[in-house]
Amino acid sequence: MTTMAPEQTSGVAAGRPQPQTTIEAAGGPFIRHTQDGRRLMYTATPTFGNPVNQPMVASPGYNKGYRLRFYQSGASGTFAASTGAGGVDYPSSTIQLIQIKDAYGTVLFTGPGYDMAYLVPMFSGQFGFGELADISNMPGFGVPGQYSSGIPAFSNGQTTGNFCYDTYFPFEFAKAYGVISGANASLLPTLQANIAAASSIWGTIGTQGTLTWELYADFYWLPQGAAVVPPGIGTTCQYVYQPCNPPIASGATTLVQMPRLGGFLTCLIMDLRDSTGLRVEAFPQAPRFYVDGVPWIDSDIMFVLEDMANAFQVGGFSGGTPTETSAPTKMITRPTGVLALSRKTALAQRGLGLFETGEVFLSTNPGTQVEIAGSPWGTISNTPGTLNVVAGQVVPSGVLIQGLPEV
Repeated sequence: MTTMAPEQTSGVAAGRPQPQTTIEAAGGPFIRHTQDGRRLMYTATPTFGNPVNQPMVASPGYNKGYRLRFYQSGASGTFAASTGAGGVDYPSSTIQLIQIKDAYGTVLFTGPGYDMAYLVPMFSGQFGFGELADISNMPGFGVPGQYSSGIPAFSNGQTTGNFCYDTYFPFEFAKAYGVISGANASLLPTLQANIAAASSIWGTIGTQGTLTWELYADFYWLPQGAAVVPPGIGTTCQYVYQPCNPPIASGATTLVQMPRLGGFLTCLIMDLRDSTGLRVEAFPQAPRFYVDGVPWIDSDIMFVLEDMANAFQVGGFSGGTPTETSAPTKMITRPTGVLALSRKTALAQRGLGLFETGEVFLSTNPGTQVEIAGSPWGTISNTPGTLNVVAGQVVPSGVLIQGLPEV
């Protein structure tokens, strides 16, 4: 007797991959011959205070970035948020530290979860756009479980302790530029994250639930029928969190030096924290930024905040003082103690995401010194304060491609 396979599954074993029907005629840029794809890297169930270090799987092309969904479900009882930095920066503070490297060991991301998983998507222009650059405005932030069974509604830490948020770690900084190889199964990128201890997030902890960590890769397919590669392959955009020196006393007149750079600067993301690790509003009323001793920005703080509002749609005001963090409708609330400067405004006053020419990236080398002076800095109750910086730096393979690389 002959057994027939159901029509919907016929040819599954022998027919993958199916013949491509999307092949373009030869010629033209990489993006004409590829397609956007996404695939699951792995799902893990970590525990508080322990690392996540699962091996990746290959994606059939060039990775654009990693999408992360991280949530706790099934918790019960009373959870009261800590008054420390872990509670204030929650839920991104559930990731204590994250480091991502490409297949050749180049560090692409390293820093605390708040800066890497929250501030980088907000200020890089490489994920959400406009008000959606704030991941807390995304549909996947605190989804109430209507699409995926078991994913809880978001809690601010005061009730059940359940949380859910989606974030993105971007590699691509202009269209198809900055992607990394993901197709070689024997030579893959790595991601390691340390999950914070529950006691650093909540002061009162009820019954803990189950943590779930889902990691996906967004990628471009390997082109079919054309020998073409992404522009500037091997070029990376790196985000490294580092403290500046010296520490800052309350009300001090101090020149603070940022860490040495070494690439083309796309943005500077600064957070100012006190000795307990809490972010504080203590930036100078008239900050002065220098590059190799030459004045770059010498300005009232309000104009710096207005530059942020123009470039990032972050921190617009309807009135108030420079320390105010509230924002009008369709503007992102500026996080307390955070300033950012953009070098991704070649085409407009506003950062246009992946529509970027790189013409105004700031060329630096390991000898470049960027400084910020305050005369004075603001009041810091728990001294000394520390200015930390995440510098977005493009490190090109060869000469940086400027203009629109895919046109």
